[in-house]
Amino acid sequence: MKFELTILGCGSAVPTLQRNAAAQVLHVQERHFLVDCGEGTQQQLRRFKIPYNKINHIFISHLHGDHFFGLIGLLSSLSLQNRRAGLHVYADKRLQEIIEFQLRTMGCRLVYPVHFHHLGREVQLLYEDKVLTVHAFPLKHRPEAPACGFLFAERPRERHILREMTDAYAVPVAFMHRLKRGEDFVTPEGEVIANERLTKAPPLPRSYAYMTDTLFCPAHAEYVKGVHLLYHEATYGDEFARLARETFHSTAGEAARVAQLAGAGRLLLGHFSSRYPDPAPLLEQASLLFPNTSLCEDGAVFTLP
Repeated sequence: MKFELTILGCGSAVPTLQRNAAAQVLHVQERHFLVDCGEGTQQQLRRFKIPYNKINHIFISHLHGDHFFGLIGLLSSLSLQNRRAGLHVYADKRLQEIIEFQLRTMGCRLVYPVHFHHLGREVQLLYEDKVLTVHAFPLKHRPEAPACGFLFAERPRERHILREMTDAYAVPVAFMHRLKRGEDFVTPEGEVIANERLTKAPPLPRSYAYMTDTLFCPAHAEYVKGVHLLYHEATYGDEFARLARETFHSTAGEAARVAQLAGAGRLLLGHFSSRYPDPAPLLEQASLLFPNTSLCEDGAVFTLP
């Protein structure tokens, strides 16, 4: 069952020849979620062979251009391709006004419905189904462009039936759903058969968190406690800590500190300033505090087994 992240762009405000603006796709058990949509995202979707017609949910962290300038182009292309399925966009409420204004100015009408869901400044449940949940949580960025992070978390799965054991104890078919939920079985003679003898534990639920464009804030770690895979912006190296504070961004070392406080399994660094043609120094700085750190690059794929 796939849980896979593809980086479409890991640059910051100014795209470079090596890095596109912010965008990534999370693929969870045949569900495809687009997170941010910087300029050129639809070309990156094609370049890295992402089935973008399967994307039904788009999450925009905040209204700075490197995170949403590609959205109107993607929406338009989907309409030209005669998409019919509805598309859900989760963003600052002003994005709906921007998109509707752009469409009116072009005299264009999309042939499929777009459903806008407005982000607030508190923890919100944005999406849920039988497989996973998606929550938004507030970050600390510029007041005119409040930013949100996103946490994608699989739901716990049911336990697996050990058929040879349930047959041996003649467990009725009608009781199987209770076994899957972890109940013990009591035989007609009154013997209690522990659930662990009749079932096998499922794989642990996997999780991914996206935290971009934010001042360093230790309290943010509480939103993503125990997350398996954490993407955190590292716009600057620690040598530019003052600049990071002035621009409401984080350094590589600060990203590592959040991962450490959260007890994350793995840290991904991204949103690199164009002053870093090679972001290797950022990896070195973060790894001093959080060794299980990796750099993002356009086209990189990270999989949780």
